[in-house]
Amino acid sequence: MLSRILHAFSAPKPAPLPEPDEKLALGALMVRVAKSDRHYDLAEIKRIDRLLARLYGLRPIEAAKMRALCERLEHDAPNTARFGHLIRETVRLEARIAALEALWEVVLADGESAPEELSAIDAAREAMGLSAADSASARALAEGQG
Repeated sequence: MLSRILHAFSAPKPAPLPEPDEKLALGALMVRVAKSDRHYDLAEIKRIDRLLARLYGLRPIEAAKMRALCERLEHDAPNTARFGHLIRETVRLEARIAALEALWEVVLADGESAPEELSAIDAAREAMGLSAADSASARALAEGQG
């Protein structure tokens, strides 16, 4: 019994998370926005997987694995600004607007937009250096994707 207890304490630690790039940053932001209302449901998870597949040319299994990694990154990240700034510094304006559209698709995936989700998307928008008008346009495009 003592050996089992000692073995439990010496179990291997999980592999360290990679440093996020703009793709992982967007995935983590999608997860953060979806979780912001404390209701992370299957519709949001499926939407994130489809978005990752569409945006990055991934097969469904690859997209699901990427989302799982993004969930871990989101869990460990201190704030939204880190991901938004990474996107702002590494991608052009058009890609940032497309990223914001993807975030809106996640917010709209479950048919509701809770105040917490709107706050999270606004924080991401600001961190990505986008305007309220950019957000309104991205939301309109996302509503068309529904």
